[in-house]
Amino acid sequence: MKKFIETIKNIWSIEDLRKRILTTLLLVLVYRVGSYITLPGLDPNELAKFSETSQKGILGLFNMFAGGSFSRASIFALGIMPYISASIAIQLLTIAVPYFQKLQKEGDSGRKKINQYTRLLTVVVTAFQASAYVAYLRTQSGGALIPEYGTFLFWLSTTVVLTAGTLFIMWLGEKITDKGIGNGTSIIIMMGILARLPEALLQELSLKTTGSGGGLLLFLIEIAMFILITVGLILLVQGTRKIPVNYAKRIVGNKQYGGVRQFIPLKVNAAGVMPIIFAQAIMFIPATAIGFATSDNASAFIRIFSDHTNPWYNVIYAVLVVVFTFFYTALIFNPTQMADEMKRNNGFIPGVKPGKATADYIGAVMDRITLPGAFFLALVGILPGIAAAANVNSLFATFFGGTSLLIMVGVILDTLQQIESQLLMRHYDGLMSSGRIKGRTSPANA
Repeated sequence: MKKFIETIKNIWSIEDLRKRILTTLLLVLVYRVGSYITLPGLDPNELAKFSETSQKGILGLFNMFAGGSFSRASIFALGIMPYISASIAIQLLTIAVPYFQKLQKEGDSGRKKINQYTRLLTVVVTAFQASAYVAYLRTQSGGALIPEYGTFLFWLSTTVVLTAGTLFIMWLGEKITDKGIGNGTSIIIMMGILARLPEALLQELSLKTTGSGGGLLLFLIEIAMFILITVGLILLVQGTRKIPVNYAKRIVGNKQYGGVRQFIPLKVNAAGVMPIIFAQAIMFIPATAIGFATSDNASAFIRIFSDHTNPWYNVIYAVLVVVFTFFYTALIFNPTQMADEMKRNNGFIPGVKPGKATADYIGAVMDRITLPGAFFLALVGILPGIAAAANVNSLFATFFGGTSLLIMVGVILDTLQQIESQLLMRHYDGLMSSGRIKGRTSPANA
């Protein structure tokens, strides 16, 4: 406890770090306040039915990323998801389109152009999703629509407000990244997820301590399991396989360069949370596609894909997570480029020839460590369904793994890593008495 208090004092004594933390908290507060402001043309007192229907299926996934704003029909209802979708699309273009590949290699100027394209695509995606959201509001919100609002006026005002809201959240994220601490977009998503945790804990405690819920002991066992799962996720996020790299000595003038050993840290879970998000999106498609079918077989098929406690649902979901883990890792990980960079800098892996042999070796190592990482990620993905089947409250069950917990753990580790870097840079002790915190991203030579 003494070490913890001393660390807090060290953090607070650094003026720049103190300002960054306060700025981050202030901007997050602005985001959370905005998530409770209802869209114009809607009666907030009549949104109870809409709130219930918009927390199921793929809409529940959107609602989670929007921090509950989607179900409240707030001005931030679409959240940061359009910006994330645009970023993923641009990222894929940098792999497939030569023009974007060229921009990516141009340094800061190319990065600025890519960011500009991402913002423009965000506007297009947000406007499209806002129009779809208006149609959904008309069919599901019932009496929440104020009659005095005309159809066209409601569509226009809602589309403009939602687009402006998403762009404002994007701006908040950029400001947090620039003036605050941590990655702004990730922190905004995490705070929206984290805001539901107190309510989930209170609901679960109430259910377990009333009637035949199992009592306080069962609730404490669930908390212990939650902590163990969190520890396992920390190991997954921080797990790396270090490949040694030697650099040949070079003498330029009177100075010697190279001649040192460094390491390439390959992440066990290089794909992060994306495989779980892709798998969830795919699992919602069948029920949506045959939602109007009336046959018994179709109804049974729909029940499988709409019940995350169903064993077949979890088996299919786990297989999809494993497949998407390898697929997304192959998209973002390029062993040939890494081998070329090493060759240009006179680096080599001991016992491996430079060039294609090095690329094949790095790719083989990455495949071997991705396999157990993919299986563990699949287990994390189905844990909420297993928890719900074990009579855990549905809201609290979402924190037993899946997207929610994985995002929270990754973002918190990234933020703590930045805080620790600030402390070490000013010759203070780190946040841990031994070892260092590693986030989802690490320097190439770490």
